[in-house]
Amino acid sequence: MSPGTPPRRAVAQTLCCACAVAVLHGTWVAVAVRADQPVVPAETGRQFTPEERTNITVYESVNRSVVNINTKATVATGLFLMEVPSEGAGSGIVLDKQGHVLTNFHVVDGAREIQVVLFDGSAHTARIVGIDPATDVAVIRVEAPETLLQPVQFGSSNDLRVGQRVFAIGNPFGLERTLTTGIISSLNRSLPTRTGRTIKSIIQTDAAINPGNSGGPLVDSGSHLIGMTTAIASRTGQSAGVGFAIPVGTLSRIVPQLIQRGKVVRPDAGIARVYQSDAGLVVAELAPEGPAERAGMRGFRVIRERKRQGPFTVETARVDRAGADVIVAVAGQAVRTADDFLSAVESRNPGDQVLITVSREGHKLDVPVVLDAEK
Repeated sequence: MSPGTPPRRAVAQTLCCACAVAVLHGTWVAVAVRADQPVVPAETGRQFTPEERTNITVYESVNRSVVNINTKATVATGLFLMEVPSEGAGSGIVLDKQGHVLTNFHVVDGAREIQVVLFDGSAHTARIVGIDPATDVAVIRVEAPETLLQPVQFGSSNDLRVGQRVFAIGNPFGLERTLTTGIISSLNRSLPTRTGRTIKSIIQTDAAINPGNSGGPLVDSGSHLIGMTTAIASRTGQSAGVGFAIPVGTLSRIVPQLIQRGKVVRPDAGIARVYQSDAGLVVAELAPEGPAERAGMRGFRVIRERKRQGPFTVETARVDRAGADVIVAVAGQAVRTADDFLSAVESRNPGDQVLITVSREGHKLDVPVVLDAEK
């Protein structure tokens, strides 16, 4: 990226997928270990430092819950279509004994064939169960014996702290089953996706993450899953010590829907278009007969007028913006951007009632809106 790139674009361009989409390099994985497992093999008398013992315990605990994912896709080469196998498209996390595996959407996007390599080196065919491009999350299902499937232990992302130690395991540059360690460098980052949406509450870590790490687990020192690696910030496409992971709290909301429905059904407030202003979000358009319109919210009003021009009658239309509501808060939480609004609404479920605070004709008003399911 050129040093002269404007700052706003520079951020977007430096957010590289941790598994190269075009080249499809290796994979990465996060590892954790249960405290009740032996730290040192019985046949060795080697002494380890407390830090080394933690590293070993985490790796031995989570290692078998991580898989490598390889895909085949059809790409155009001149006048022909040629099937090209990817080289370790990414990593995945075993969710249950039924063979459900969590990974990034961009790892399997466009794949005609998916092959999953388990901890014992065996390769098995997999298929896509559900995808959510808006959060770059996918669930696939691998056809493998239950004895080879070791589900990861879910943790929590609600009480994470900057400086907390984290671990990742994966397949960077095709070097499978690689463990890297680091700390949580920051919390509550925002990460843009290819759909134009923004994922909130992203975990930033300095654990080395490279092409091939996408879809792998990020775990804590207790061997619990706290996130899934999804991207890196880099000018070269290689680790610069700034990696990003989707928090397990977000994954916990999305994954059950992907397994049950194949997609995420998000709540919808029925507000089709807004404009950002210093005062708040100006409601430009409401979905016809949608939740917001039913609740009495106001958008721009189209006024049609007929005028005589000689022997003809001409109909004209003008937009009255003066009466539109300005959204300032959702459920008491201030919102300033469309992304703030979407995040506040999408943290709820279809059928929930939410109070949307608007400014109307100089007065503040709480409008109760019952959310529909997004169509």
